[in-house]
Amino acid sequence: MSDVEPISWGDFQKVLLCAGTVTRVEAFPEARRPAWKLWVDFGVHGIRKTSAQIRELYEPETLLGKQIVGVLNFPPRQIGPFMSEFLLTGFPTEAGVVITTVDSPVPDGTRMA
Repeated sequence: MSDVEPISWGDFQKVLLCAGTVTRVEAFPEARRPAWKLWVDFGVHGIRKTSAQIRELYEPETLLGKQIVGVLNFPPRQIGPFMSEFLLTGFPTEAGVVITTVDSPVPDGTRMA
């Protein structure tokens, strides 16, 4: 077992992890590290945008329509000239970040339980 401190169910419930569908992808040439700008439809939570350093493994056409998992209740973060409104979740690997996706479709905005 690792040295990670356990959290309570209440702690987990504070994190708003939701499914959303990628609706738009653009290049982000101003980013320090190669990144895409993504717009994601989170249903009742609206369309939100983020900057994601996932260019090593993903092209825009493979991202469009993909259902991903994002953290919606972090404060917005300015990344160069772009305001990021959610955190795209994923797993770092030697090849690049593998994004967290939904195996079977769920309504956009569905909260992870």
